[in-house]
Amino acid sequence: MLAGFFLAACGVEEEPAPPVRPEPDQTLIELPAQPEPPPLSEAAAEIREELKNLALAGRLRGLSRLGDNTDGFTSNFAGEDHYQHWRLLRRTGVDPLGQLQALLNEPHAERQVGDEIWYVWPDLAVLPAEELVPERLAFRDRARLQELVGDEGIERIRNGDAYPGFRTAIADTGRWVYFLHETGNEVTE
Repeated sequence: MLAGFFLAACGVEEEPAPPVRPEPDQTLIELPAQPEPPPLSEAAAEIREELKNLALAGRLRGLSRLGDNTDGFTSNFAGEDHYQHWRLLRRTGVDPLGQLQALLNEPHAERQVGDEIWYVWPDLAVLPAEELVPERLAFRDRARLQELVGDEGIERIRNGDAYPGFRTAIADTGRWVYFLHETGNEVTE
């Protein structure tokens, strides 16, 4: 800075710095493209759209009716009524409809369960706990995991817990399997 001032005072113009360009032998690192999630069955795609529409419209009762009318659907491990459970979440500051809408915009993964294929959102929820540790994930997945479960969730994963955040699954038959935010070991009697 002083040198520039001194040169300007002496009548000598300072040359502008050349633009920074990579050397010809340097290559820019490009992240690999995120793999496309597996395609949904037609029945699963229909239920996904119905869930997104209910969530977007703010229809908690409609969502709970769909859960009530789906054989084996699980919203919690305490056996509470779906509607009452989600209302309690709302009262504690958690928006289950917003969470569901956000989940269904995440990438999904497939999991074979018996004779069914389950499509699980987010895709990170299918990873075993030892593979879910942030240091084992690609940078973009680490960032997604942090956004999805926060510091407390990351700590639980480091302690060996399975994916601790909101997650949902739809079977290839169109059956809504679950919409959970807790793990079975969190339930207190």
